Amino acid sequence: MREKGLETLIKYLAVALGGAVGAVARYYLGNSFLSRVAAPFPTATFVINVTGSFILGFFLTLATERINISPHLRLAIAVGFVGAYTTFSTFEYETAKLMEERGYLLAFLNVTLSFIVGFAAVWSGIIAARKL
Repeated sequence: MREKGLETLIKYLAVALGGAVGAVARYYLGNSFLSRVAAPFPTATFVINVTGSFILGFFLTLATERINISPHLRLAIAVGFVGAYTTFSTFEYETAKLMEERGYLLAFLNVTLSFIVGFAAVWSGIIAARKL
């Protein structure tokens, strides 16, 4: 029973450590020049979501099809890092704010481009991982 508790603790720590790195990366990029590039379009959030989609597609494809990766590392990266790095709730809030401010075209572009480019990024990550 004690081993199971230790294993559970290690899993939580892996997610926490990955999440800390992902949160810092997200904060850094969110406050970088990207936040000012195409204001009021939420460029930083868009870039974070697209790169997060690529990272998740690439990493999970490698982890399930190509490389034997520790389950702790998988949790740290896929759940912790990417979970904290990507910003879906921020994306939703920024889209709502654009709608409130009558930025309907920008809101539409944010939703449409995030979905299409994010989906393309996931596929790109999968393809890139399979070509390794």
